[in-house]
Amino acid sequence: MQVNKLRNELSFNSDDVILVSPTKRTIETALILASNRNIIVTPLIGPRMFPQNPKFPFLKCDYIYSKQEIRNQYKNLTILDLDLDCWDEGINRIDEDLFKAFGNQIIGWMKQNNKRHYIISHDGSISNYRILLGEVGLTKSDFLGEAGVYKMTL
Repeated sequence: MQVNKLRNELSFNSDDVILVSPTKRTIETALILASNRNIIVTPLIGPRMFPQNPKFPFLKCDYIYSKQEIRNQYKNLTILDLDLDCWDEGINRIDEDLFKAFGNQIIGWMKQNNKRHYIISHDGSISNYRILLGEVGLTKSDFLGEAGVYKMTL
């Protein structure tokens, strides 16, 4: 259902880049939507908790694959890490300043690519990036919900 809704809303060109977080659900969604075409997996895309609260439990859906697991299970996908040390724990609970540094790295990478990028990630990650890019006052009520799409120009 969710993938069908996304299929109706999104149209990929052959040179578009699809960035996904290293979780089973986001990778499989990308594979269904983009058919192995220009899919890049990076922990810089998420998952990331929103709002940040160390008392919140770590959710099973927040488990990220290691690089080796991705290589073994999804041989045709590209891995991007920008030489940043974030594959063990991802960006889920990292300190805000470190998230900003990592986030600005991936945003800079996207700007240099001069291509259209799609990000398949999680509500918390998307909200954190929206704040990093200048939005203020976001709450959980601003989440996109199931199969939501958010568009912006960098």
